[in-house]
Amino acid sequence: MATKALIQPQIRVSHLSPPLPNTIEMMIRNNIINSPRNFNKISRFVQQRTIFAAPEQQQQSNVEVSHSTSSQVKIQLYDALQGINRGIFGVSSDKKFEIEELVKQLESENPTFEPTLSLDKVAGNWKLIYSTISILGSKRTKLGLRDFITLGDLYQNIDISQGKAVNVIKFNARGLSLLSGELRIEASFKIASKSRVDIFYNNSGITPDQLMNVFQKNYNLLLGIFNPEGWLEITYVDENLRIGRDDKGNIFVLERVN
Repeated sequence: MATKALIQPQIRVSHLSPPLPNTIEMMIRNNIINSPRNFNKISRFVQQRTIFAAPEQQQQSNVEVSHSTSSQVKIQLYDALQGINRGIFGVSSDKKFEIEELVKQLESENPTFEPTLSLDKVAGNWKLIYSTISILGSKRTKLGLRDFITLGDLYQNIDISQGKAVNVIKFNARGLSLLSGELRIEASFKIASKSRVDIFYNNSGITPDQLMNVFQKNYNLLLGIFNPEGWLEITYVDENLRIGRDDKGNIFVLERVN
């Protein structure tokens, strides 16, 4: 009895080769590539596609990783800011270093490269959540900010149509039946560069009058702490967070509020 030979099924080339070389092979069979010169042109085109496709995919991946990294750093920053009262009454050197390192990471990934050319991202209401401005020692004592007066929230409203900024510092005076009041500082600003604005003091005042009487003796000291005059470099801004550095070396971190 004759033995049937086992015949291995023929494997088609398309199952082993990448699509692009198959395309070239078909072009050769159909006489589309009819000369070595044309074949060399097609080969170079294939190489260029292979070379340039990868960086584009890599760039897209880097954007996604950068966005993810920024979100993680912001979470770490908010965690680091817990329980330090915005840093105004001092923080340990280790805590300050931790916060400033996180700030630097965010600044290196600033999604708004030219903030003053995108002032719509800066406009609106903001609340201070960290600053290297500090009220320590005799300053704090003179201003009554140890027991008698409590420092509340610090807000900033930026009106880009008018080129104006208003800083509002809230206070509560315990000795005056929990009297609430505020220091209001109005300033104007002018664009100085793609990331910097020059700030000019306009006027200020404390309301109500009872609170003004409390601060009257040390009003210049209070104003000197919070007066924004000088310049401000906008080093980071996105939809809900803004970071700036001023000409006095201070850092400001603010979050957007309604």
